[in-house]
Amino acid sequence: MEILLYLAAIIAAVAFAVLVIYLVLVLKETKRTMSHVADTLEGLEKQMEGITVETTALLNKTNKLADDINDKTTRLNTLVDGVKNIGDSVKDFTQSIRTVSQSVNRIADENRETTAQAIKWSTVVMEMFKKNRNK
Repeated sequence: MEILLYLAAIIAAVAFAVLVIYLVLVLKETKRTMSHVADTLEGLEKQMEGITVETTALLNKTNKLADDINDKTTRLNTLVDGVKNIGDSVKDFTQSIRTVSQSVNRIADENRETTAQAIKWSTVVMEMFKKNRNK
């Protein structure tokens, strides 16, 4: 029975040794995998730094472009206001001409008979002048 006990101890020792060897091999592979992961993360970190620099530059350019657009929009608004003022002036001028034209038409209508009589009298006077000249 003692032999069985020694045999069980040797089997346990061998099993323990196999377990330890297996764990050592697994830990070495884990170490190698972790090393690769660390290298990959390091490369990723460098790429992220480059992306961050490019993103910052792009953001600065975008801000400058937005400022330029705002400046040009303000200038364009000034131009539009100027054109609107010119349009208002032309409209006022047209209205003034229309008012003067209406006044002239009204006065012409009021003085139509007087004008017709003046034309008739001037025609008569011209005829008389021509007759007196021919004699």
